[in-house]
Amino acid sequence: MKDILAHADNYSSWTPGMEYAAGLAAAFSGHLTGVHVVASPYMMVSPYDAPQLLSRIVEELRQVKEEACARRSAFEAQARALGARSALWEVAEGDVPDVLARIGNWHDVLVLGRDEKSNWGSAQALGNLVLRSHLPCIVTPPTCSTARAQCVALGWNHSPEAIRAIHAALPILAAAGRIVVLSGKPREQPLTVGWKPEFDLGTYLRGHGLHVEDRELDASDADAGAALLEAASECRADLLVMGAYGRARFSEWIFGGATRHVLAQARIPLFLRH
Repeated sequence: MKDILAHADNYSSWTPGMEYAAGLAAAFSGHLTGVHVVASPYMMVSPYDAPQLLSRIVEELRQVKEEACARRSAFEAQARALGARSALWEVAEGDVPDVLARIGNWHDVLVLGRDEKSNWGSAQALGNLVLRSHLPCIVTPPTCSTARAQCVALGWNHSPEAIRAIHAALPILAAAGRIVVLSGKPREQPLTVGWKPEFDLGTYLRGHGLHVEDRELDASDADAGAALLEAASECRADLLVMGAYGRARFSEWIFGGATRHVLAQARIPLFLRH
């Protein structure tokens, strides 16, 4: 895990999430890229409807872009001071999820900070980024700025999303002192024609030289998110790894779901993969 990407919703100061990203880069002797995305004026107003308003918005966004670009030296120096092997500050224009998906093509993980006061820091907005960035994502709570993973909890429900999350988190698991598998009920799979190989998590982790503790969770789908967070807290976990949006996101947000709950309520960082 050498290439860490972090979204900077705020370019004027360092956030706890950005400090966490720098610490993660330091832990793996890796590179940190911070990216701030300026909205495209053409996404805000049509040039045919209000050309004068568009002209004013273009000028305002140009100033914002110049201010954001001017933070490059300070950001890169601070990232190195926090232990990152190297750092780069990027400023882009466009739709935030699309920009992160683009730059994510050459990064290993995306760090996002939860902050209800920022444009992209609400639980719902973060869920959008987790889905559309096509990257493993670490979502940090507002009060966490230290990248620790002495104890890692794995949310396990036999789903493809959970498998992908655990696979992506292997570098972190290899450095952990303790790994606890929180096993819930297997998610019901739709009827299909054919047969697919079974995945045995214990065999997979042992194959990577990892020794784990097992803990069963007895919770309904509606209570799975709360049960995961409670169990992770009891284990004193520093990080919770889990699959994101195992069912349609519309269903998650309308009817509730584990991903929705943990994104809104977690007090420890989340390692998520859709």
